[in-house]
Amino acid sequence: MRVLVLIARVIDGVNGVIGRAMGWVALLMVTIGVINVVGRYLGAQIGMQLSSNALLEAQTYAYSMIFLLAAAHVLCGNGHIRVDIIYAGRSQRTRAWIDIFGTLIFLLPFCIFALYFSVGYVERSWNVLESSPNPGGLPRYPIKTVILIGFAMLLLQGGSELIKRIAWLRGVPGVPGPGDADARRVAAQAGEA
Repeated sequence: MRVLVLIARVIDGVNGVIGRAMGWVALLMVTIGVINVVGRYLGAQIGMQLSSNALLEAQTYAYSMIFLLAAAHVLCGNGHIRVDIIYAGRSQRTRAWIDIFGTLIFLLPFCIFALYFSVGYVERSWNVLESSPNPGGLPRYPIKTVILIGFAMLLLQGGSELIKRIAWLRGVPGVPGPGDADARRVAAQAGEA
């Protein structure tokens, strides 16, 4: 079990790095958006086209990257929405079992389903080196690859969460239980940790 917990920690670490990197991508996305707006209005004033399809698509690509690649990091930090009627007010042990069943019944099958149907989609895009239909647009095949990477990382993080919940139920020391990460995060935000 200790080896599995170590693997889970490695997955958590990788997704943590990716999640923090997406914070910088968000900053880049906002910067590109500002450049687009300023370019469009300034260009209208001077009678020149200062915005481009590449910039517009780059902003959309950045958003797509954030959404797809940060999902696993959010799962690791217990930041996804839960159904409070089912989860709130339950003991940690019950919440651990809810997490296990939710991961096995919903998360992992959904990720496998998404990966299965995305492989051909991404492969076709790479085979033709798909590009934007817009003049001056960006290639499409790299951003479509992010779909596979995002769901693969979410699948791995789901496995990590499963390992951690089972380890916690078995009493493995040093493994946080359901809600423990939330308590640490709230304490850190309040300056208590």
